[in-house]
Amino acid sequence: MAQNQAPSKNDNMSKIVSDNLHKSRTIMVVGGIDTDMAQLVCAKLLSMAVESDEPITMIVNSPGGHVESGDMIHDMIKFVTPRVRIVGTGYVASAGALIYVAADKADRYSLPNTRFLLHQPSGGIGGMASDIKIQRDEIVKMRARLNQIFVDATGQSIEQIEKDTDRDFWLTNQEAKDYGLVNKIITSMDEIK
Repeated sequence: MAQNQAPSKNDNMSKIVSDNLHKSRTIMVVGGIDTDMAQLVCAKLLSMAVESDEPITMIVNSPGGHVESGDMIHDMIKFVTPRVRIVGTGYVASAGALIYVAADKADRYSLPNTRFLLHQPSGGIGGMASDIKIQRDEIVKMRARLNQIFVDATGQSIEQIEKDTDRDFWLTNQEAKDYGLVNKIITSMDEIK
C-alpha cells in the first residue's frame, strides 16, 4: 500500500476479523499448507500461548500440502501449553490430517459434512541415480514416521494404517469417528468442551 493511500474497506474488515479471531483464540487453517501458512499459524499459536493458558480452537479445511510445513504446525500444537481443540470442516486431507491429529483425541471435532483423506507421502523425484535413491529412502522414512503418528492418534494397528494409506483412503466424518480420527461430530460451537 502506498504511504499516502488510506486503508480500503476490505483491509479494515480483514483487520476486524483477524482481531476478533485472536480475541476468541481461534486460528483458521484453510487451503494448501506451505511454509508461509505454517509460519503464520505457529506465530499465532505462540502469541496466544504467551497471552493465556486458555484453550485455543483451530479450524482446519485443507487439501494438504508440504509435509514438513504440516509437521511444523503439528509439533507446535503439541509444544504450546494451552490445549488446542481442532474442528475439521470441508475436508481434512493429507498434511491437513497430520495437523488435525496433533490435538488429543478428546479435542478432535468434526462438522457434519467433513471428509478426511489419509495417504502415503509423494514427491517429485529426479536427478542423478544416487540422488534418486536418497530421495526414495527419505520418502520411505517419512512414510513410516507418518504412519506411526496415525497409529498413535487412532489406535489402529500399524498393519492397518500401512494398508489404508497405500492409496488414497477417504473417510466420511462417521467413518473417521469409527476409525479413531474424530472424537465427536458437532453441529454447534456450544458442543466444544
